[in-house]
Amino acid sequence: MKILIIEDERPILKVLSKKLTNAGYEIISSSNGKEGLEVALKEHPDLILLDIILPGMDGMSLLTKLREDHWGSSVPVIILTNLGDGDRIVESKKKGVYDYLIKTDWSLTDVVSKVNEVFKNKL
Repeated sequence: MKILIIEDERPILKVLSKKLTNAGYEIISSSNGKEGLEVALKEHPDLILLDIILPGMDGMSLLTKLREDHWGSSVPVIILTNLGDGDRIVESKKKGVYDYLIKTDWSLTDVVSKVNEVFKNKL
């Protein structure tokens, strides 16, 4: 299973990539929203972990454009962000986001568990 991580904070990207690789997943990544959208539409990952605050294009704009694509309309997306804004949570859920995780509230083990849950539900 291939996971695209779109995250501009290098330390977070690095530890997430390592933890998910060790859990048996293939990882591709981007640190820029515009590039992340291009990678997603080209590579068709099985899951996207998406930050909201990104250079190039913010995560919500990326999600909107992703959902306009035939393939992108159904790919599971988990939002990983520092923003606990209730309106954003509601907006992302309307756009079919699988879950919305606030970075200060989760551990790496929580993220791996959530990823495993996504794939278990897809089968």
